[in-house]
Amino acid sequence: MLAAPAHADKRVALVVGNNDYKNVPKLQKAVNDARTMGDTLKQLGFNVMVAENLSRQQFSQALLAFDSAIEPGDTAFFFYAGHGFEIAGQNYLLPTDVPAAGEGQEELVRDASVLADRVIERLQNKQARTSILVFDACRNNPFERAGTRAVAGSGGLAPMTQLPEGVFSVFSAGPRQTALDRLSNNDLNPNSVFTRTFSKELLQPGENLVQVAQHTRKLVSELAETVNHKQFPVYFDQMVDDVFLNGKAAGQPDIKQLNKPAAPPQQVAALPPVQKPPPSESLNAPIAMFSRHNGGWTVVFSIADPTLGISWRMGSSGDFRETGFLDTLDPRTRKRLPNPSIELPADAPASTIEIRYIDISGEMQGPFPIKFDPTAALIHDQRKILDMTSTSWLQFREFNGLLIYYTHLMTNRCAIREARIGIDTTVPDKTLNMPPCDPKDPNSIPANATPYLKLSPSTQFVSVELTYRDGSVSEIKSFRR
Repeated sequence: MLAAPAHADKRVALVVGNNDYKNVPKLQKAVNDARTMGDTLKQLGFNVMVAENLSRQQFSQALLAFDSAIEPGDTAFFFYAGHGFEIAGQNYLLPTDVPAAGEGQEELVRDASVLADRVIERLQNKQARTSILVFDACRNNPFERAGTRAVAGSGGLAPMTQLPEGVFSVFSAGPRQTALDRLSNNDLNPNSVFTRTFSKELLQPGENLVQVAQHTRKLVSELAETVNHKQFPVYFDQMVDDVFLNGKAAGQPDIKQLNKPAAPPQQVAALPPVQKPPPSESLNAPIAMFSRHNGGWTVVFSIADPTLGISWRMGSSGDFRETGFLDTLDPRTRKRLPNPSIELPADAPASTIEIRYIDISGEMQGPFPIKFDPTAALIHDQRKILDMTSTSWLQFREFNGLLIYYTHLMTNRCAIREARIGIDTTVPDKTLNMPPCDPKDPNSIPANATPYLKLSPSTQFVSVELTYRDGSVSEIKSFRR
C-alpha cells in the first residue's frame, strides 16, 4: 500500500477485504468486494489504499497509513468486508489471525480485533470533514462450533446510532440478518449482493449519500426477497450537508469539471463547498417543531432572541400574518409574549414557511425560510413520541385470557418500518401485523385492525424491538406482567 501525498480537501479511502481466516471460517468474496470498491472509489477521485487478508498487526499498520494520508477538511472513506462481531453493543472487525474463542473468552476477541468505534475516533482526531464508513460484515457467528458453546456475542455488527457530526455509516444488513454472498449456486457474480449493488449506486450521477444508501437498501432487499431471504441494509446519517460523491448539488460545480487537468489537484477530491447562508440568516435563525394531530399540524417556532412580534407566510410571496400574543408577560421584554405557534391544515402540501420577528430593539429580523415536508415531519414527530414513551409500547390485559396490546405502536406506526416481539425470550422473533400508514389520518386505527395478540396464560414477559423508517433500530425493551 502506498499513501498518496496529502493535499487539503482531498478524498482518501482505505478498503479492507479479509478472506483467509486461520481459526474461523474462511470467506469467499470479501477480497473481491474490497477490490471492486477500490476501483469504484478511484473513479470518484479518491486516493485509495486497498488492503487484503490483514493480520491484527497489518490492520494496525493499514490504519496508521490511512491516518497519515488524512488532513483537516478531507473526505475519508473506510470500507470493510470480512467477519464482524458484536460484543456488548460494541463492534469489532476481525483480522485473519483472530483466535478461535469459546465461551467466556470474549476478551480474546476484543484484544485481537479492531474496534469499529476506534476507526471513527481516529478520523475525528484527524479532523476529517466527512467520514464515510461501510461495513459488509453481517454474517453468521464465526465462533460457533457444533457441540460447543460459542463466545457471547453475535455475528454481524450492532447498529451505530450514536455517531458524531460529519459521519455517515452503512451496514450491508440489519440486526440479526445475514448478508448474502450470492443469490443461488448459479450466481457467478464475484461480489456479494450488497457490494455489487452499492458500488454501482455510488457511481450514479447526482445522488447524495442518503439517496445512494436508500436505493441500495431497496435493491438489495428486493434481490434477497427473490430467494426468500431477508436482508435490509441500514444506514446512520450525521451529516450536516448533502454530500455528493459523483455529481453536484444545485449550483455547485460538477465533478467532471473538477477533474479537468488545469484544476488544482485537491479539487479532484474535494466535496462541493458548503453553501453560504443567505444574508438574512443568522446564528439565531428560528427553528420549528412540527406536531401532527387529528385536526392538522401545529408548528411551534423557537427563537433565541427576545421578540416583540412574530409573523409568517407560506411560500415566498403574499402577505405576512401575525401570530398574535399569549396572556403571558415575557420577563425579558416586560411585554406580552408573542404566540410562537401556528396551525396548518392536515392536507397542507410541502412548502417553505417564511418567518420573521421584531427584536427587542424594534428592528425586523428575517424573513427566515423553514422547510415543511409533511412526510418527514410526520415520521420525525411520531419517532420522537415513541422514543419518549417507550414504557408504553406494550400493555398486558386480562380479558377472556391473556392479551398483549400494542395500540401505542399502531397509533404511531408511520414512524415504524417493522415491529418485532419475542414471547418469553429476549430475542424478538415475531413480526407484529400493522396496517399501512395513512398520512391523511395517521393516528387512527382502522376498524378492521386488531391491536393485540392472545398469549398463553403462562407467559411471563414480552420483548419488543422497532426498526424505524430511516433504518435505525431501537433498543430491545422487555415488558413483564
